[in-house]
Amino acid sequence: MYFLLLGVLLGALKLLDVGPPAAWSWWIVLAPFALAIVWWSWADWSGYTRRKEMDKMDERKEARRHQNMLALGIDPRKHAKRSARAEEYKARRAAKAEKIEKVRDDERKKNRDSILSSRIGDSQMDAGPPREPKL
Repeated sequence: MYFLLLGVLLGALKLLDVGPPAAWSWWIVLAPFALAIVWWSWADWSGYTRRKEMDKMDERKEARRHQNMLALGIDPRKHAKRSARAEEYKARRAAKAEKIEKVRDDERKKNRDSILSSRIGDSQMDAGPPREPKL
């Protein structure tokens, strides 16, 4: 945007023959427009523009949330503390659940291995003694 403003300003000064830009070449006066095109191309390619848009939307959303909490009579600072404690609690519960699931998975694996080994033993016992080939 600044490149465009600079280009318009230099172009106006060149056309009105005011100051140093009146003696400059048109290439120098129009260079800020080319720089603006290069800047916008890079900003779109790199995702800079999208990130800035998302940041603005997040700020607006947070301001709206803050305003709504004040309108309801809720102190946002206290709510943030409660929210942080709730997140800590959820994280501790998730860690505990993960630990319990690991123990259960180990037990399931042990039982599965036990059953599989007993099937192999049973199938060998059901076959009886090995037979001698007939000649």
